Amino acid sequence: MKLRQLAAFLLALTIFILPRPALAQSKYYAPPLSFSNAELTRRDFSGQMLRAAEFSNANMDLTNFSNADLRGAIMSASVMTQANLHGADLTNAMIDQVKFTKADLSDAILAETILLRSTFEGADITGADFTDAIMDGSQVKYLCTKASGINSQTGISTRDSLGCH
Repeated sequence: MKLRQLAAFLLALTIFILPRPALAQSKYYAPPLSFSNAELTRRDFSGQMLRAAEFSNANMDLTNFSNADLRGAIMSASVMTQANLHGADLTNAMIDQVKFTKADLSDAILAETILLRSTFEGADITGADFTDAIMDGSQVKYLCTKASGINSQTGISTRDSLGCH
């Protein structure tokens, strides 16, 4: 009987002393950042790791995201007039209902991104990769009129990624 009690005590002690896997992972995978409903005009996020960050309903006019890692980010219903997203990786991001008026999306990766009801009036999409992005047909038609270049990271032409004819 004492051997079982000792074994149970040692097991309990081990469980409480050793780090749990979820706690051990947290030092490698920080919780996503949230900037929802924020005023982020002219902020500089260039080159930053912002995976799965949330920017919903944010004002990001003139904000710099050049070369930022925004994979899996959520930017729903935001305004990004004249934002700089040159070379940013937005793979698997949720970017629906966003206004990219005069934004720089050159050389950005928007693969497998949801872009429904977003607008791109005057945006620079030179070399942007839209492979398997989910977009409205009218968006694709508009972007095909100005699509050019090849993405420096993926080697995919903007016209091919949009399925332009």
